[in-house]
Parts: sequence; structure tokens; C-alpha cells
Amino acid sequence: MAQRGKPYVWAGSGPGSFDCSGLTQFAYAAAGISLPHSSRAQSTIGAPVARADLQPGDLVFFYSPVGHVGVYIGNGQIVHAPTRGDVVKVSDLATMYGYNGARRLA
Repeated sequence: MAQRGKPYVWAGSGPGSFDCSGLTQFAYAAAGISLPHSSRAQSTIGAPVARADLQPGDLVFFYSPVGHVGVYIGNGQIVHAPTRGDVVKVSDLATMYGYNGARRLA
């Protein structure tokens, strides 16, 4: 959550700016877990999780093929770096378009 408000920059991997997979890569690195800097590649790691079983820390993916990723933070919300011109923010999962699935890494 410390990254909220930081700008979206394509290929950004922190700490000053992020793209979606750079944000998840940065967050998991803080926990000692290495992730590739690609939402599609991240979508193949870990175990699949049903939407009804999401827990904080799960990676949540969007579009087909996968083109966006965020981190589930509980209470139906994710933190993500949405798009150019936007910032890292919290969004309601229910309002997000193109839900594709989720994975649990730890």
C-alpha cells in the first residue's frame, strides 16, 4: 500500500513508478519471492484460486490473453497500476472488466 499514488510508467518496476506487473514483482520481491516482469508469465506461476476463495496477496489477472495483474487486498479490492496517465490505486474487483483468474504463490 506504500506504493499508492505512484505513477504508471510502461516497464516501470519501482520504486518511483510502476506498470502492473512491475508493481506485483516489486511487492513479491519484498516478501522474498521472485516474479517475472510480465503479467502473462506471472499468470502461470502458483496455484489457481477460485474467485470466491481469494485471500489477500493473491495475484488477480485480467483479459484474455492475460494483459493486466493486480494484488488482492481483501474486502473485494485489489491494488494495481492501471494504465498510462493513472497511478497505483485500489479498485473494487467487482468493477474491473475482463477478470481472467487468480493465482496463489505462497
